[in-house]
Formats: sequence, C-alpha cells, structure tokens
Amino acid sequence: MNVIYTHQSVCALKGSTVNISCTFSHLKKLNATEETWFNKWDSGVIKDLIQDPEYAGRVEYHRTTDKDSTLTVTDLRESDSAEYKFRFTSNKVTWGYSFPGTTLTVTDIQVKGTPATEEGKVNLTCITSCPLTDNSNTTYIWYKNGQHLTHQKTMTSYLILDPDSMEDRGRYSCGVKGLTNVLSPEFSVGEQSVRIGAIVGITVVVVILILLLSGFIWFRKKASKSTSDRRDKVVIRQRVHVDTDSDTYTTLNMRTMSPDYDTLDVRFLYSVS
Repeated sequence: MNVIYTHQSVCALKGSTVNISCTFSHLKKLNATEETWFNKWDSGVIKDLIQDPEYAGRVEYHRTTDKDSTLTVTDLRESDSAEYKFRFTSNKVTWGYSFPGTTLTVTDIQVKGTPATEEGKVNLTCITSCPLTDNSNTTYIWYKNGQHLTHQKTMTSYLILDPDSMEDRGRYSCGVKGLTNVLSPEFSVGEQSVRIGAIVGITVVVVILILLLSGFIWFRKKASKSTSDRRDKVVIRQRVHVDTDSDTYTTLNMRTMSPDYDTLDVRFLYSVS
C-alpha cells in the first residue's frame, strides 16, 4: 500500500484556488470506505479539513478513479500554508498519514524595481516569495494609476520604463489574469524625482527671497545711517537769549531741545570816530 503525491511542494497566490492531488494503491480485497485530507495531526489523531471551521466552504474532495484523490482549496489565505496529507480508510485498515505529503506555500504578489540594462531606465518585475506552480499558464496584468494596461508588452511579468518620461511616470501595480481581487501594492515610477525637483525649485526660490530681503534691509540701514550723518553735519541754528544786565549770552540747542544752556562770552569791539 502506498500514497504518491503529484507535487512535493506547491506555491499559489493568496486569493487563488489550488489543487493538491495524489494516487494510492491498495490490495484489491480492501474497499475504500472513506478518504480524508488534513494538515493537522497529533499522534495519529487528525482533523478532516471539511470539518475544520477555518476551511468552511472552501474545500472539496474529488476522485476520477478508485485510486486517486484531489483536494481543492479556494480563496487561499496565508494561514493555509502547511503540509497536506491524504488518508485512506478501508473496511479493514486506515493508513496514509505516515507518508510525506504536499507542502503548500501561499504567497502574495509584489512589484520590484531594479535598474534596467539600458541606462536611465527601470525594470519593474512582478514577483512572489516562491515560484508559482502553474507559472507556465500564468498571464500577468499591469495597472497604471489604477487603470488596466492592455498593451501586449504588459502581459509579461516585467516592464521597462523611463522615469524621466512623462508618459511612463505613475503608480504601477501587477496581478494575475483571472484574479482581479489580487493585486500588488503600488510602485511609483518617476514621481519621486518630480517631488525632489519641486522641493529643489521651492528651496531655490526661498533662498533668492531671503537674499533679496537681506539686501533690502542692508540698503535701508545704510541709507538711514547716511541721512543721520548728514544731519549731524548741518549747522544748527540756535536761539539766542540776551541778558540785558550783562554782556553774557545763552543759547538753546534747537535740535535736541535740551534744557541745558551754554554760556557764551561775547566781546564787542567799539570804534570811536
């Protein structure tokens, strides 16, 4: 008696459907009464996937002959990653869980950007954490700014873009045909350089404004100081107060209006004819 699995390992996208199959041999006198797929067991005690709440409505068993079985799991989740095994039950024995099963890895999809061989361009690649088992039949789809790209070149797993081209700038995501609900996070092309250019432009404008303002303030200060110096050089007219009882005169500074008076000793020269 033996169980042979079609694949030792299977890689499938989150949200997709996977088929895990096996063939088994048994003695002719043994009639299969039950078949079970499981991924949890402890000391021979297993949990049928059909009865597991985590897989409710997502699993089915199929048989095409009396010596094969296929497990179908829909709407895959990352938590579904595990080793899956088949158990055969007859009217006399139960066996199968001791054989190595099929290891399922559920992966999401990402966009990776790398420099292209052509200088200045970037290569976007739709990648997964493991090679998809059905990759030969996989058709990739690309989206730009949320819009589906229909060009023939966008049906491969990679794109070559020019970040400096206005036509190529945008936010890109990828997926697989038939799984419209499974898309990668967006990857920006060219938008970062646009933002950097805008920041540099704003910085230059700010620096120029600061220099102009500094120059204006410097000229204002220089002009104010020059005016003050000229005022200091102007001859200030002074009001003269004459003391009739003496030959002494006092003056009031008209610029400062200072209450302090300076005393002038005025001498007159008389001529007698």
